[in-house]
Amino acid sequence: MIDRSAWEREVANKRYSILINGQWIATGSGGRLQCLDPFTLKTWGEIPVAGEAEIDDAVTAARHAFVAGWGRTSPSHRAGLLRRLASLCLENAESLGIVQVLENGKLLSEMRGTGRALASQCNFFASLGETLHGHTVGHDLPNFAAFTRREPIGVVAAITPWNTPLGLLGLKLFPALAAGNTVVVKPSEVTPVSTLMLGELIEKAGFPPGVVNIVTGGPSTGEMLVAHPWVDKIAFTGSTTTGAKIGAAAAQRHARVSLELGGKSPNIIFNDANKEAVIPGIASGIFAASGQACNAGSRVLVQTGIYDEVAERLSAFARRMRVGDPLLPDTELGPLASRAQFDKVLSYMQIGKSEGFSAIAGGGKIDREGYFVEATVFDKVRNDARIAREEIFGPVACLIRFDDEDEAIAIANDTRYGLASGIWTSSLARAHRVSERIRAGVVWINTYRIGGPSMPFGGMRESGIGREGGLRALDQYTEEKAVWINMAEHFDNADSVRNK
Repeated sequence: MIDRSAWEREVANKRYSILINGQWIATGSGGRLQCLDPFTLKTWGEIPVAGEAEIDDAVTAARHAFVAGWGRTSPSHRAGLLRRLASLCLENAESLGIVQVLENGKLLSEMRGTGRALASQCNFFASLGETLHGHTVGHDLPNFAAFTRREPIGVVAAITPWNTPLGLLGLKLFPALAAGNTVVVKPSEVTPVSTLMLGELIEKAGFPPGVVNIVTGGPSTGEMLVAHPWVDKIAFTGSTTTGAKIGAAAAQRHARVSLELGGKSPNIIFNDANKEAVIPGIASGIFAASGQACNAGSRVLVQTGIYDEVAERLSAFARRMRVGDPLLPDTELGPLASRAQFDKVLSYMQIGKSEGFSAIAGGGKIDREGYFVEATVFDKVRNDARIAREEIFGPVACLIRFDDEDEAIAIANDTRYGLASGIWTSSLARAHRVSERIRAGVVWINTYRIGGPSMPFGGMRESGIGREGGLRALDQYTEEKAVWINMAEHFDNADSVRNK
């Protein structure tokens, strides 16, 4: 059992510092921000707000560290540091998990696995960096050899969200480092302290000064980082609206970009689905993390033959979820991460009701301290409704009826997003057919929300650009260079000129 009061005393009134070029700096030219526990609504620490001066210092430090040699270090050296960091993440797993709970209110039962997940990411990308290679290329030019190299891009800006601050940072930071890049990290202003704690472990692991820098602050801090001319690549996870702005700003100076953005993912339940597994699966898809997940299965498509039963059982599940302290092991539904998110989710509940849909479970706030809303199920929702088309980012499920496979696919694909999807069926043939036709970057079959660094994650359409994780993850953090060698004893470039 976690002693909440002891942890509150541990973090109370701390003034945290940002990390630039191996130095911890307590002040920022933009002032300071307070950290807030969304369960108790108590402030518990302060962070500097990095302004233009700190952003320039951080990017300059990263640039100098890259040029000074980090980009030319051996893959085995970089891998060794990442593996040392993996061990430190495991050793500090409990504190890394608890601090994230204090920041965003997610359940400790989920956040406790952070250290293990970070270690897995470190080790995977360390090995991937050691196997990074180019290719010898066949061609039809005599006396020429040709091969490719993959080389680091340079300075990477990693901008992370508040819902999974460390897990989503690792998918950017570790492959960037494994490939030989240097990094400036900008966490969400809602969840900065866990990232600063990871920075301490990075320093302890022995990474050279300037290779990893961490700046904190609000949206203006992120905008300055994105606009800095020495940032070569931007890796961002967050809303589609912000991602579009980052993509446009990066395009102005031809910076590389990868964007993992929003979703309105379909979770499709066919008549032959395993009824004992499907309700917990649907609930995990939308109510886990209080619905604050980009891959949440927020549109629950149910075939007509079992629609009424699923609606009844899912709404009963939602009504009996245990609400409370996210640090307690039996809590099933924690608070939303911030007042802004609390207000947004409540506004969408009202939108759903104003559109004429019935909340057969939940539909409002919970009368207790903290940013709590009810696990909510809207019944018989049309796919053209706002609550079915716009990302709510809360524990709000929209039940949508369909008659046959073609209709299910049409509804599933009728969205501007394309991040994730789920299929529940006992038919292997149907699972293959439907998974091929769904326009989404991830398809889960008879499960939901599982993942790991060895599989790619990312979306189609307005859900983003690029993939994180998987065997080709380092492609996002390297440039491909073509090398031609004239093997002739007497140099003659005529053939190459004629064949250009």
